[in-house]
Amino acid sequence: MSVAAAGIEESVAASAPAPIVRPHAHGGALIRAVFVAYIAILVVIPIGALVWEGLSGGPGVIWAAISAPVAVKALTLSLWTSAIAGVLNGVFGTMIAWVLVRYRLPGKKVISALVDLPFAIPTLVAGILLVALYGPHTWVGKTLEAAGISVAYAQPGIVLALLFVTLPFVVRAVEPVLLELDAAEEEAAMMLGAGPVRTLVSIVLPPLVPAIAAGSLQVFSRSIAEFGSIAAVSGNIPFRTLTAPVQILGDVEGGDPTSAAALSLVLLAVALVLQPLAIALSRATGARRE
Repeated sequence: MSVAAAGIEESVAASAPAPIVRPHAHGGALIRAVFVAYIAILVVIPIGALVWEGLSGGPGVIWAAISAPVAVKALTLSLWTSAIAGVLNGVFGTMIAWVLVRYRLPGKKVISALVDLPFAIPTLVAGILLVALYGPHTWVGKTLEAAGISVAYAQPGIVLALLFVTLPFVVRAVEPVLLELDAAEEEAAMMLGAGPVRTLVSIVLPPLVPAIAAGSLQVFSRSIAEFGSIAAVSGNIPFRTLTAPVQILGDVEGGDPTSAAALSLVLLAVALVLQPLAIALSRATGARRE
């Protein structure tokens, strides 16, 4: 065989697609069974048990549990503080992602790692960090209280705790979209006479909006169920700083699991409504990038 023919055979062999290795039928069935059992044990069965417990007392018990004044106040507090966290982290998370992608900064990798820090530390520790900084025994807390502003053991502390534990959601949702944006489109808009504001509104924001919305919805969904950091920083005062997750724990410890399950169903329903929206927005973001 000539050297040329050998080279051709080698190139054809290298370009040929790798054979598809199909798992053995029994092995595939076993993997699927383990997967289904794992998801069922971790997700499906606990949710089913919660729904069963919440509905076991009937509609009257559910309504009594969620319409009690302390429960209404706790749910309302959880919803509006979560909404504020979603809006603020939507704005500032987008700004942080913009700076990380568009600017050269000293220690940029360290800053990026700090953004993910809330995912790495227990949320209870996050609450204690805020108490250590803004507590009434600290000079920061005393200074703020002298100005009439209470943070720890007050509603602003709840918002700060939610902002801290949900910081990465919007940043990490927006960052890959910014990386995919073509800077040439922005330059073309500027050359055609568009100012910075119009370029931002017309060129930059449209592809970012689905990612910002998806990240903000994730912030909201995560915030309404937050327990650890709020339990440490809020003081858990009924009708003032008692949120729905902490109220649920109080019902459990008070020997009323049915009321706790009924209140949990409300939070579960909110999560089940918002999660598909967040997934749809994330897919829309992926479609734009493609």
